[in-house]
This record gives sequence, C-alpha cells and structure tokens, in this order.
Amino acid sequence: MDNWLKICIVVVFAVATTGNEEATPAKLLFSKQILNKYLVEGMDIVIKYSLFNVGGTAALDVQVADNTFGPQDFEVVGGQLKVTIDRIPPGSNATHVVVIRPSKYGYFNFTAAEVSYLPSEDAAEALVGLSSEPGQGAIVPFKEYDRKFSPHLLDWLSFAVMSMPSLVLPYALWYSSKTKYEAIMTQKKDK
Repeated sequence: MDNWLKICIVVVFAVATTGNEEATPAKLLFSKQILNKYLVEGMDIVIKYSLFNVGGTAALDVQVADNTFGPQDFEVVGGQLKVTIDRIPPGSNATHVVVIRPSKYGYFNFTAAEVSYLPSEDAAEALVGLSSEPGQGAIVPFKEYDRKFSPHLLDWLSFAVMSMPSLVLPYALWYSSKTKYEAIMTQKKDK
C-alpha cells in the first residue's frame, strides 16, 4: 500500500509540472553545401543553404547573406545571395539554392554564410549565426575538364582513319590470294 501511495504522488507531481513549461526560443541550424562533384571554370555551381528550426517557437525575419562570392570572381546565374524568409515554424526547415558561375580557375576558400533572425515574437535583438563552411575547393580550368570528360570524337575518328591501312592491306592481300586459290580449284574440278 505504501508503494502505491508513492507512485500516485509521483504521477500527480509529473502531471502538474508538465503544463507549466514555457516554449523555448527558436534555434536555427544552418548549413551550406556545394552540390557539384566537379567545380569547373565557366560552368554552373549549385550551392544549397538549409535552415532547420529546432526551437519551440517560430524564427521570424530570417535573413541569409553570403558575401563569399565577389562579382570579380563569380557571376550569379540563378537565385540570390541575400534572402529574407518571413517565418520558419518550429520543427520545420527552409532551403534556398543559388547557382553561380566562376570566371577564374584555381583554389577558392568557400567560407560560411551568415544568418540573422528574431528568436521569438517579443525579442528585441536579432540573433546572428554562421553556416557550416564547405572549405577550400579547386576550380579546374575548362580545358582540363573537357580533356578528361569529353567524348573525344575527333580523336577516335583520326584513330580509325590511321588504323585503316593496317587492317585493310592484310585483308586485301588475303582476299586476293583466296580468289586466286578458288579460281585454281574450280579449274582443277572442271578437268
């Protein structure tokens, strides 16, 4: 009987304390990913920004800015490098994609993007955070990429033309001797 009384008191205490919790403020996890396998000069690079709200309230006035890609090195082909999202509800995510095109080749340091947001509706000060950093990446010249991955049709055509004499000449000699031999054999059969 004494154990039942203790269990009932613990259950009543647990039920009474669970309703008094305040919602936790919004917390954003922010990642930046480069989706391309190869980074090539003059070809599109796709960059994905992902925001995850792991807090208990909505994140408001979310502003994403990426100052990594200067106009002298990159051209923005699609999307925007500065984006505002009105609200990200708790337990949900938002993604944004930007397509850029590098104008130079070489090593490039892909640094973090910045996010600022209000963690709750009554918050006066915005929280600022950084995304994950993809790190340093090598942008290869287009000629090198083309040399590795093009179908090389002109090369194969020239190879076929150059190898034709070594295949056609023996075939012609064989065919000539075969026809002569068959002609001699038909003459012997006729006699």
